[in-house]
Amino acid sequence: MIDRLIEVSLRYRFLVVAFFLLLGGWGYWALLTTPIDAIPDLSDNQVIVFTDCSGRSPQEVEDRSRIR
Repeated sequence: MIDRLIEVSLRYRFLVVAFFLLLGGWGYWALLTTPIDAIPDLSDNQVIVFTDCSGRSPQEVEDRSRIR
């Protein structure tokens, strides 16, 4: 199988070179046209929860929610 592939590649050198030039050109075009987000969002995800907890301060409720 490998021998056959090498034989065909040597026989049709021009087509092999043309194929790889086209493939390289396509890759270069993709590199230039692909949008890149240069500054990713690294902030923590936050969720705001509104709840009633009778007799407790907001700080106590927050401290208790971090335990779980």
